[in-house]
Amino acid sequence: MSPLLHGLSFDVEEFFHVANLRERFARADWKDVPSRIDIGMGRILDLLERCDTRATFFFLGWVAERRPDLVRRCLDGGHEVASHGYEHLFLNQLGPERLDEDLERTEEVLVAAGAPRPTGFRASTFTLTRETFWAFDILCRRGYRYDSSIHPIRHPLYGVPDFEPGISRVQREAGRILEFPVATFPFCGRNLPVGGGGYFRLLPGAITRAAVGALERRGRPAAFYLHPWEFDPDQPRQPAPLLKRFRHYLNLHRTLPRLEGLIRRFRFGTMQEALTRAGF
Repeated sequence: MSPLLHGLSFDVEEFFHVANLRERFARADWKDVPSRIDIGMGRILDLLERCDTRATFFFLGWVAERRPDLVRRCLDGGHEVASHGYEHLFLNQLGPERLDEDLERTEEVLVAAGAPRPTGFRASTFTLTRETFWAFDILCRRGYRYDSSIHPIRHPLYGVPDFEPGISRVQREAGRILEFPVATFPFCGRNLPVGGGGYFRLLPGAITRAAVGALERRGRPAAFYLHPWEFDPDQPRQPAPLLKRFRHYLNLHRTLPRLEGLIRRFRFGTMQEALTRAGF
């Protein structure tokens, strides 16, 4: 078995937090929407225990505040707890001052739930782009060791296609931080997204496995991510534009078996563990 370790992570948020359904669920109404997070989290944690695998859980502060028991369950399973911000706002919506406040609020919630102060961060919808690189300075000042908010692809909402696709050190005026981007595979001069989410449900499982295997042969750890709602195929369908519905609901019933197949074929661990194994 290869000594290379890939980073497995989950963005812990409810189905009504996602960008594709943002128009359907106003922020003021979140508290009134029935929670379904136990369904996905239960299936994820059971799978990880069954496969003896650790992962990183990027908790939305809004979720952790209401469900500190889920934070503790992740910690009891030997998993890493990291920050996904408090309420899933894009970085360009927050701005520097509000991001600092958002991070502080999330840190307080996670620590109150029993977790160590987080050292890893992932922004909502990968909105750390060239226009929001100021976020690196705030993360450095707050003592974060790594970020996983850059997706080095072309996308209408996010992406830095010319960013280093592997693990790199980002030097800023405020300090230095590691960037562990979501996995991509180079093809015809472009980076193809193979690191999870909707792409994992869209692409045949064999393609994802082949891409991760190719990255492994190049000695490059893959950062892989999913969400609890992607393990809940029976979640209530919401009215939304056709493309957004397609992205959100496609192949939800295949997420669990596909992930199990991936975990049983490759070695995965927390983001921190993967960084350390890679020498960072």
